[in-house]
Amino acid sequence: MKLVKTLTLAAMATGLMATTALADGHSKVQGVTDTEILIGSNNDLSGPFAAFGAPATQAAQIYFDEINAAGGVHGRKIRFIVEDHGYQMPKAIAGMNKLVNGDKVFAMLLSLGTPMNIAGFKLQDTKNVPNISPLSAARQMNEPFSPLHYAGTASYYEQMKVAVPYLAKEKGASKICSMYLPTDFGKEIQQGAVDAAKENDGLEFVTETTHKPDDADFVGSLQKLKGEGCQLITMALGVRQAITVSGTAKKLGMNDITLLNSSAGFHTVMAKVPGGVTEGMYAAAGWADLLSRMDNPEVQKFFKAYTEKSGEKLPGTGAVLGYSAAISLVKALEAAGKDLTPESLQKGMESLDYEDAISGNRVDYSATDHQGADEIIISVIKDGNWQEITRVAK
Repeated sequence: MKLVKTLTLAAMATGLMATTALADGHSKVQGVTDTEILIGSNNDLSGPFAAFGAPATQAAQIYFDEINAAGGVHGRKIRFIVEDHGYQMPKAIAGMNKLVNGDKVFAMLLSLGTPMNIAGFKLQDTKNVPNISPLSAARQMNEPFSPLHYAGTASYYEQMKVAVPYLAKEKGASKICSMYLPTDFGKEIQQGAVDAAKENDGLEFVTETTHKPDDADFVGSLQKLKGEGCQLITMALGVRQAITVSGTAKKLGMNDITLLNSSAGFHTVMAKVPGGVTEGMYAAAGWADLLSRMDNPEVQKFFKAYTEKSGEKLPGTGAVLGYSAAISLVKALEAAGKDLTPESLQKGMESLDYEDAISGNRVDYSATDHQGADEIIISVIKDGNWQEITRVAK
């Protein structure tokens, strides 16, 4: 009888605790309460890729503010917590630990950096925290397949595999080279260039140069590449570095060499450098430049909202990616329903299939494909703007 009484009291206590938790708005799911969803981002707001990270997170916040003002998603407001790692691994690890174990976010969005995301997966996956639309197009964002990982666009590797032979044919080039940061990010682009040359008759990968994130002098490297006969150079560098490389090449009279960026170098600021420093630079990416699509009413609406709320003159590429990623997440949260869990979010993400007016691509996830957009868009800087040349479906 005493045992029965003890068990009854324990059950009552457990029920009381559960009732109290629900009354306080808490949930068994990390980062989700009755009134709020916590979303984290481990980003570069002050380092070599801040031109992507800062406006991306700002644009996402602008969209979340719009959603929250309209009542949120199934009655829950989105709280967006951003940590700045400055593209430094120690800071990235600390930021990820804070977001996942300290803030206890439900999901990660727009986290920047290939090595940073790869390192973060170990902690996120253990805690069942989804990683959505990272600001990295490395294959590892989507391979091997994981129910928790959702890549935004085609990989750096595929971008190079498509763009290198296309531009080599257009330019009559045969000797391919690479300038890159020797990180997971840089190696992905270098490998794409190597394999593109290997798999296409008439192309040869000749040589390469590696660089540090703070390198600012590329005279010696460019002279070496020119001496080796390089005709097309793929680049995996910071935004400021890529601009410096282009300007240096022009000063050295290397106007016959084609410079090719991945999506990491497909940025509005590249095209807007005064004096035509970057004129003629190419990029392969998974989305289209915004300014070339200003006749679209949805693009106009985004342009107006971002410039008014950010105080900036125009939304650059980072802002485009941030706003688009926020739209995808909200659509998935809506599709996931009121009972929000990583599993219901997975079903929501895998149900997405829509034309993204902001990024100018089609977003299509499924139970077997966690890459949102598949097209690779090749563009060139002409007259101070990125101009689309061609699209290749992958």
